[in-house]
Amino acid sequence: MLTPDVDSLIPHVPFDRRTFLKAALGSGFAACVLPVSAQTIHTDSAGLDAGEVGFRSGGDLIPAYHAQPAGKTHLPVVIVIHEIFGVHEHIADVCRRFAKLGYLAIAPNLFSREGDPMAYPTMQQLNDQLVSKVSDETVMADLDAAVQWAGEHGGDLRRLGVVGYCWGGREAWLFAERNPRVKAAVAWYGRVAGSHGAATPANPIDRVADLHAPVLGFYGGQDTSIPQDTLEQMKALIAQGPAVARGSQIVVYGDAGHAFFADYRPSYRKADAEDSWRRALAWLKEHGVA
Repeated sequence: MLTPDVDSLIPHVPFDRRTFLKAALGSGFAACVLPVSAQTIHTDSAGLDAGEVGFRSGGDLIPAYHAQPAGKTHLPVVIVIHEIFGVHEHIADVCRRFAKLGYLAIAPNLFSREGDPMAYPTMQQLNDQLVSKVSDETVMADLDAAVQWAGEHGGDLRRLGVVGYCWGGREAWLFAERNPRVKAAVAWYGRVAGSHGAATPANPIDRVADLHAPVLGFYGGQDTSIPQDTLEQMKALIAQGPAVARGSQIVVYGDAGHAFFADYRPSYRKADAEDSWRRALAWLKEHGVA
């Protein structure tokens, strides 16, 4: 049960870290990706209102990292969906990058009910013991709640976008298929196909006809975790789908592998990362999220 102090928190109040026995959001990196690369990008918070906040979803208090220009309102909103490593420093930095460009960016911790993804020493343990327990339906509800928070704290929900990375890239596709407020989505190396189960009853490829917003997907041609034939299938379904779906695009960087945007990892490819970032910003602007 939540303590009285926590239960009385209003969404804009930063978290009491004594109550939440987890690593501070946006601070440090997950154990299974250490040591981080010397090329890791750090964006400062000068001129920003940035840090931890909380909001309610399904009766639970969900922690999130947010960044937005200080003292400004009516801001375009970008929901940032984290990788399987949770809301660590890289995701917080992405939020600050968006905020420096005039966005309200918020990255909810979508694993907060299951535990701390920062603590697992291997990717296999992290996936098996935590990520596999997270249901798409709960994620979608938490993202809806993050949107509501943004609208109550300076965001203009008429200009709503979503971006996601790896695990979060898949969820970005799904959120564009769920929430009619989304104007545009960007998915970095998010799976479009995969197994079905209680937690993952459908994949993006199953719901192309339900897209409310066009999606720009970035993938690596050398990414063995996302078969190229699934991307070809997705392209075909997009081309045959309704008008919104046909506005989607999939870009494959031929020499890149997985996580080419992740500047803190050896997989980072500077040219492809920078090109995808430029394309993403142009995509959001083109579709009214700017």
